[in-house]
Order: sequence, then structure tokens, then C-alpha cells
Amino acid sequence: MLIGQYLSKLTDKDRVSVPKKLRRELGDELIVARWYEKCLVLVSKDAWQNLVKRLTGPSYLIISPVRDLDRFIFGQGFEIKLDRQGRFIIPKVLLNYASIKSEVIFVGLGDRVEIWDSTEWDTLEKAIEEKAYEALERIAVGKKKVGD
Repeated sequence: MLIGQYLSKLTDKDRVSVPKKLRRELGDELIVARWYEKCLVLVSKDAWQNLVKRLTGPSYLIISPVRDLDRFIFGQGFEIKLDRQGRFIIPKVLLNYASIKSEVIFVGLGDRVEIWDSTEWDTLEKAIEEKAYEALERIAVGKKKVGD
């Protein structure tokens, strides 16, 4: 399972090293693509197929929103192979999309890894923490009412 947060630095050649714990789960032939909220997604080829099925639904359902989603993700997806040191080059178009400058955060999310610019991630993580506490309180209050 892909879990945890890991810091890595972008080299002057736009390479980044995938943390060993994540490499063991992912393998060395991967897909990196544009993802939601200005981050990138990193998955194994097998996980990519499952993710695509989950996102796009039945293949006969090719309506405009599905086509747009295909363009958003597939149009900016790249097959990559890690080098012996576990590194890969992040394509310029993805660096620009995710505003990645020098440090990246890998965030394991079970079946996929998100890649964030470290500054962007710090901002988002703080907002998530604030929302999480509020959501937990709402859930707890809701359960209390149901259990009365």
C-alpha cells in the first residue's frame, strides 16, 4: 500500500528521486500525469488501468464531460521508467502545471501517489487539517443525534 509523505529535491535536469518505500510498491515502469488541484499523479501501469476505469466509467459512455476528463488526464500522461537510482525526469509541461520549482512532496494515497510542489502542499495540508477537524465534529454530532 502506498502511504506516507516524502520530501525529494528536483535536480537541475528536472529529475526527481522516488522514495525507496514507494518504489518497492510501484515498480520501475510508471505513469505520471496531470492530476487534480494542480498536482501530479504517479502510478504503476496496472494501477493506471484501474484508475482510468474508475474515472471514466463504461467505455460506451463517451459524453462530453468524460471526453474532457480524458483530455485532461491522458493528454498530459507520460510513461516513464526509473533509472538505477530510482529517478525520472518530470516533463516540463507537468512541472509548469504543478508549479514545481525545487522541492517536491510525494503523498501516498493507497493505490496512487500525488506529487506536489512543497510550498503548494504545505498550504493545502493546513487547509485540509482545518477542514478535517470540522468534518470530524459534524460527523460526531450527526452520530450523536442518530444514536439518541
